[in-house]
Amino acid sequence: MRKRFAIAVTAAAFLGWQVSATPEGPAEFISTVEWQSNESWFGGFSGLEISEDGAGFVAISDRGQIVTGQLSRQNGKIDQITLAESHPVRGLKGQTQYNYKGDTEGLAIREDGRLFVSYEGNHRVWAYMSVGAKAAGLPRHPDFRKMNNNGSLEALAVDAQNRLYTFPEDVSILSERIPVYRYTRGVWEQPFDLPKQGSYKIVGADIGPDGKLYLLERNFTGWGFRSRVRRFDLSDTGLGPSETLLQSTTGFHDNLEGLSVWQDSEGHLRLTMISDDNFKFFQRTEFVEYRLTDQI
Repeated sequence: MRKRFAIAVTAAAFLGWQVSATPEGPAEFISTVEWQSNESWFGGFSGLEISEDGAGFVAISDRGQIVTGQLSRQNGKIDQITLAESHPVRGLKGQTQYNYKGDTEGLAIREDGRLFVSYEGNHRVWAYMSVGAKAAGLPRHPDFRKMNNNGSLEALAVDAQNRLYTFPEDVSILSERIPVYRYTRGVWEQPFDLPKQGSYKIVGADIGPDGKLYLLERNFTGWGFRSRVRRFDLSDTGLGPSETLLQSTTGFHDNLEGLSVWQDSEGHLRLTMISDDNFKFFQRTEFVEYRLTDQI
């Protein structure tokens, strides 16, 4: 999502808005590293998956580009980001997708390597056998067609039973509940929902090695972005109470949209996130990492 923020974020940038207060919550802030490239497609990253060892990554942009790369760390902190491959996210016939048809937002990778991508401009989820492959279509839930063109399927996650979960970013201001959609055995269902909590909107999701659901949420304040990560116990019939793991102040991070949860060599869970720079010169693409002190 880009358009609605442009004017206000521009004003904030020229005013030099920056807040440095430490984020709240039990998650320990580890590092922020800016990622830069001169490639014409670079920017707008909205989905992220980190490999089990924390060294590899796959990311997608909201202009239909999928990339792979490597992260190196010194003393547990990311110190180098290396691009490996870059491909357009392709359509059902292998064609490059443009404009709203290529507005790719959510990314989830199954244990067997199959990728799933959610689209916001044309509300759907497609599957890919590998990075750069042509798409295989999935059926749509009837609700998808009624969603906001700039606020639909931003977040996507897959569980150990290979079930997909997706969430709309925008819901009616009259609704106090956010629907959760689950895809299993070829059918989308809406088995449960979750309550809204404040003015945050869901922009990223993952199911961690602990089997719990992690949601990355964003709030645009008019001056900049605030980020929040919440965790839920996940069962076949619903979600447990939410636990807020981190909540940043305005401007501490850029526009975080992609989230991946993995376990490091010391047994700690890590939350790795990537920001969407909206293709604006005054924003930045950054990898952000937090660590949880609890172990699986």
